[in-house]
Amino acid sequence: MTAPSGSVSRRLRRLRDDFDHSFAEPARSHDEQHLELLTIRAGGRPYAIRLSQSSGVHPDRPVTPLPGPLPALLGLAGFAGAVVPVYDLAALLGHPVAEVPRWLVLAAGAPQLGLAFHELDGHVRATTDDLIRETGEDGSDGGHGRGGTLRGLVDLPGGSRPIIDIPATRALVHALTGHAQTTDEGDAP
Repeated sequence: MTAPSGSVSRRLRRLRDDFDHSFAEPARSHDEQHLELLTIRAGGRPYAIRLSQSSGVHPDRPVTPLPGPLPALLGLAGFAGAVVPVYDLAALLGHPVAEVPRWLVLAAGAPQLGLAFHELDGHVRATTDDLIRETGEDGSDGGHGRGGTLRGLVDLPGGSRPIIDIPATRALVHALTGHAQTTDEGDAP
């Protein structure tokens, strides 16, 4: 085996130095002017979900059905050793559900929650100028949809889409199940 030539050796050294230098730079902050969105369809209707409010998207995840009075509860799914309740997003939004959803998004935060939907249209990066209407985290300006689950509308190629607010959807699930939702500190709101 021969030693690397001078140009290859210099290039390797430069790549190694660039790699090492990248750890010395401050972490990049999130761009306040852009929204990373997952575009989906639930119950045949188009929606968007903020990527920052999710912790993963999974196709064809096995869900073990559970009996019960809530038609939106599909059952339980396993993720990295944890059992997560999975709810049909279309049913939570008040749409009739004709077929079993194929996709599942894990909600960021605790407690863990899976939301199933029918189609994944893609990932888009929108600007804050694309927001037609934004509502506050506290629901100010209304918070629309069943249980105030929709927080704004975004104008995208192909049409406008309501934005599903995952924390509001989690609160709706807690209300439907009769559980008091707690904050991270453990205090009831």
